[in-house]
Amino acid sequence: MDLASRPLAAVLVSLLAVALLPLFDRRPAVRETITFTAAALKLALVASMLPAVLAGQVIEGATLPLVAGLSLHLRVDAFGLLFALTASSLWLLTSIYSLGYLRATASTHQTSYYVSFAACLSATVGIAFAANLLTFFVCYEVLTLATYPLVVHARTPEALGAGRRYLVYTLGAGQVLLVAIVWAQSIAPGAEFTPGGFLAGRASTATLGILFALFIAGCGVKAAIMPLHGWLPAAMVAPTPVSALLHAVAVVKAGAFGVVRIVGYVFGVDTLRATGADIALMLIAAATILVASVRALGEDNLKRRLAYSTIGQLSYIVLGAAVGSVAALTGAMFHFAGHGFMKIAMFFSAGALHTEAHRDGVRGLDGLGRQMPMTMTAFALGACGLAGVPLLAGFIAKWNLGVGALEAGHVVLVGVLVTSGLFNVAYFFPIIYDAFFKAPSGQVREAGWPMVFPLGVTGAAALCLGVAPDLGFHFFTLARLAAESIVAGGGVPQ
Repeated sequence: MDLASRPLAAVLVSLLAVALLPLFDRRPAVRETITFTAAALKLALVASMLPAVLAGQVIEGATLPLVAGLSLHLRVDAFGLLFALTASSLWLLTSIYSLGYLRATASTHQTSYYVSFAACLSATVGIAFAANLLTFFVCYEVLTLATYPLVVHARTPEALGAGRRYLVYTLGAGQVLLVAIVWAQSIAPGAEFTPGGFLAGRASTATLGILFALFIAGCGVKAAIMPLHGWLPAAMVAPTPVSALLHAVAVVKAGAFGVVRIVGYVFGVDTLRATGADIALMLIAAATILVASVRALGEDNLKRRLAYSTIGQLSYIVLGAAVGSVAALTGAMFHFAGHGFMKIAMFFSAGALHTEAHRDGVRGLDGLGRQMPMTMTAFALGACGLAGVPLLAGFIAKWNLGVGALEAGHVVLVGVLVTSGLFNVAYFFPIIYDAFFKAPSGQVREAGWPMVFPLGVTGAAALCLGVAPDLGFHFFTLARLAAESIVAGGGVPQ
């Protein structure tokens, strides 16, 4: 397959699974084989584009003209590939995990579960490879609709209520985003994502400031920027693999990805500074980081504590985009991968605690580190990484964010990062202490291999990416390439 065909193939391969899975509703082995095959093929297709992108190439994919000045167009650059690699690799691991989790919980509606998951990943890779605002918007809204059946999977009143809240937030934000996109198209018809921004110098400072606010409001809901975050803690009623999808693979990551695209490829760092929007975005991100940390401390349910942790951690990405230096942007983009592996390890661990120990709270985990060593070690690695402990993935992101903040003269942001790390210690380390340093009560065993293997891999990744951030898929180099292109403000590569 030629290089230009691979972006579309990577998007469509999981849609093929969507078409096939309902045909095998009563044959779970075939259904699961289709899911694993689609996930492996998607990852292989995405990874096959890595050498070209590392060599500095931007891969132009399929284009579907619609009307004059509007088209659906796929393009693979360093930033998009980083996101797609993170999402597709974690989908494969989540698919394996789901096999064990759904069987352990005797979950119903498994076919619709796998169908929705596959649709989400097609939309996510479409977002990653979108070359323009229209393509981004179409995939963004498909992701919204595909995720809804997963949020309401349990079909309980609580799940249905969470689903309604999710739709109100995300569809409402979609309308705001559509207004912003139409307005941007009227200013720059047919413009595509350009490092340095295609709106730079195309309208008055006041107009660009208002337009930027609309874009951030539209993407800020999925990114869970406060006060637009209310749907995310409520959605924790969903099965644990779905929670992992929301946090680490697709939905909130898609929102954060949109924020960085808007900052770096629609407006540009210089335009944000000229309008003063960079300071406003920094303040919003910093406030979200700190308030979410305080809220996490007050949550007794483990998944809800993880949810508020995600709200704070994703605002690191927003903060890095607002600072706009090469180091800050590198740290923000690397956090896509680092946070993804760390947080999904923690959610996988929470799911194992639910199925085997029947514990969903942050208390009562005494001695489980001895009885479920793989589970709690993966949890500990994720927690330490999010706190910014050296030699773990979170440290790489935070270090670069801090360096970038200092280079830009925003010393106070370093204080925000340090304070956030201390909060992470406060709300995660008591859990780790209880698990490893208190005596166990009762008999508990590790979950089966379909659950233990993915959480072990993701926990190990949290360590490996901290020691060797370019190990495997070269996440750090991809982040650096993307950051440099934004700051350099180059045009659309031909």
